[in-house]
Formats: sequence, structure tokens, C-alpha cells
Amino acid sequence: MSPVASARDRLLAAIEGADGAPVPCSFMIFRALRQHCRDEYEFADRQAEMGLDARVQLDDLPMRLAPGVEVREWVEEGTAGQKILHRIYQTPAGELAAAVRRTEDWPYGDRLPLWDDYVTPRAVAYPITGPEHLEALRWLLPDPTDEDIDAFRREAAARKRFARERGFLFAGGWKSHRDVAGEDVTLVGQNGGTGTVIDALMWLCGGTEPLLWAYDQPDFLRELIGTIEVWNRRRLEVHLDAGLDLVVRRAWYEGTDFWSPRFFREFILPGLRREAQLAHQAGARMGYIMTSGMMPIADLIVESGVDAIIGIDPGEGKGTTLADVRESLGGRVALWGGVSGPLVVEEGEEKDVRRAVDEAMSELAPTGRFILCPVDNVRADTERAWRNVQVFIEAWRRAAREMGR
Repeated sequence: MSPVASARDRLLAAIEGADGAPVPCSFMIFRALRQHCRDEYEFADRQAEMGLDARVQLDDLPMRLAPGVEVREWVEEGTAGQKILHRIYQTPAGELAAAVRRTEDWPYGDRLPLWDDYVTPRAVAYPITGPEHLEALRWLLPDPTDEDIDAFRREAAARKRFARERGFLFAGGWKSHRDVAGEDVTLVGQNGGTGTVIDALMWLCGGTEPLLWAYDQPDFLRELIGTIEVWNRRRLEVHLDAGLDLVVRRAWYEGTDFWSPRFFREFILPGLRREAQLAHQAGARMGYIMTSGMMPIADLIVESGVDAIIGIDPGEGKGTTLADVRESLGGRVALWGGVSGPLVVEEGEEKDVRRAVDEAMSELAPTGRFILCPVDNVRADTERAWRNVQVFIEAWRRAAREMGR
């Protein structure tokens, strides 16, 4: 293992590609463990006890509606007894209406979040359907309040202090604030927050219309994305003021599974480049979560200035074999991932875990900028999954020791 002592030092050395950088192991998302922890502090400590390179993650600023926005919600019976959930945002600039089918696996009761991964595949109506909704959208995305910023800064200072004392990486972005509904607070889902741009676009408009607008209404699409970027940037600045080591942007919907390289360059790259510059000016590194569809835009991702691609998934990603990723991106940005969490850690046999870790280490560790983890989550709280987590860690330690990394 590397002689670098702290998790923070190990992770930063790997992100930056320092000479002789170690190969840390830091899980992107570890819901199976998180659900057994009181808070972020216990979560980080328990990861460190397992031998992982832990980080302390900031929760997001609350999401609130601008004063003057009224919300109406109701439930109606759909076909075959399926409920349809409705939410109307009445703003001084007009009305925005959303509706979804409530399926058996819907996690929010009779409430409809502003956005979430659960919304898009169940949507009956999206709040944004054309240029006439732009002004109303701005009322849903106001600046954070002074009170929320003050509370955020107090908690950020405490978490940074804890991270420094423990030698953990201090990170922010993309982790949502679990708001409860009430008065002026926007009900948001489990996904999204600061570090969310194109994902938010897809939640607000669906996965088809924005791609059509790129052809027939490019000016509108550019202004719509710009509106979300402005909202995100104002919140990002508050995060960066906290002195983060790493800020993360979620980009599950920014790859070429959705956007062509031409449209990525035209509609996504300019804002992404500005965010990377902002992070670097604040002394932070920028991570970019993309688990599929990255190969055709590899050069553009490097051009953007992001420091790490988080979510290298050879099992469920499209065009993300480890050899292809190494060839296109190895050494140019840090690569974070290497093993499929659901397919290998949650469902595989021990021999599958060992083989997957060995392959990831042999393919990606030589790039000099690699962080091992299961992508993108370990959610299963089962005997098999916990056994495989231990096997995963042991296999990583053995491979790193043999490589002197």
C-alpha cells in the first residue's frame, strides 16, 4: 500500500496524477452502509474502519420556491385504479403543471417532487414544454436565502473541521438536501441539487423534447439550459466558499446515450467548462459523474477541464470496457470506478468480485490516475453483498500491495 498516510492525501494524489500516486478505494455511493449510520460523521468513520478512503460529503442547500409562488396538489383516479398525482406551481409569470402515475414502487406517497429520477418515466405532464414557461421556471429556482446560506456555512465548517481531523476528503455537490414539504420549501426527491444541470433539464422536460429542441428550437434550449446553469452556479459558489477539496457534477444524462457529440459541444460543454474553471479558482478539483456514453466525447470531457470522471462501469455502461476507457482517457483525467456494483458486488460470487477487482486494477491502475470503487452504488443490505464488500476490499489491498500502489 502507499506510504501516503491520509485518505485525503491519497485521493488527491490519485486525482492529480502525482508521481507514484496510490490507488485509493472510495465508494461513490454506499447506501447499504449509510442507512445504518446516524449521520455523515458516523458514515465516514465506519468507512474508514473498513479500510476505505473515506470522504465527508456536504448536504445541499435547501431548495425553496421564490416568495409569491403558490402550490396546489391533488390526486385523481386513473385507469385500472392507478392514481395520478398532480402538482401546479402558480407563479407571477404563469402556471407550471406536472403530473405522474403513482406506481407501486413510487417512494413519495401522494406527493410529487419538483424533480427526481422517479418522475421522468412516470410523467403524464412535464412543467416545462416550451419557451412560454421560461419566466415561470425562474420563480422555481431562486437564489438561496441568507438564512439557508448561514446554516449551510455553519454545518460546512463543522464537517470540514471533522474531515481535517480525520484526514478525510471534503466534498460537495450532487448530493440532495432531503427537504420536508412545508410552506415555502420545494419538495425535491432523492436526486439532484447543486451540481445538477442537464439531469434537471431532463426531469423538468422529459428525455425526448430537449433533444428535439436542439434541432428546431436551439435558442430556446440554450436559454433554458442557461437558466438552470445560473441557478446551479449561484449555489455552487456557496459550496466552494466552504473550502471543498472536491466538487462533483452529476452527468448521468449528459453522455452520448442522449446527446450527440455535436450537441454536447454546443449545449453542455460551455457551461461545464465554466464550472470547472470556477472550481479551480476556488482551489477545488472537479469530479464528473458519467457512467455511460463517454467514449465519443472523451476529448471534449478532457477539454472541459474536469479532473475526474466518476462512474467507470464496465458492466452496465455503454462503450465503457476498461480497455477502451484506458485508451481514450487514461492519464488525461482521473478514472473513478472500475467494477459494477449491482452486477458484481450485489449479485456476484466471491470469485467474480476478485476477478473484477483484478481486471480493474491491472487495466486502470497503470494510468497513474485511478480510484477503485463499485459503480455506482452498493444498495443491497444482504449477507451476500456484505461478504462481497469485504472480498472487494481484500482484493484491492492485495492488488495494490503487489503493485506497490
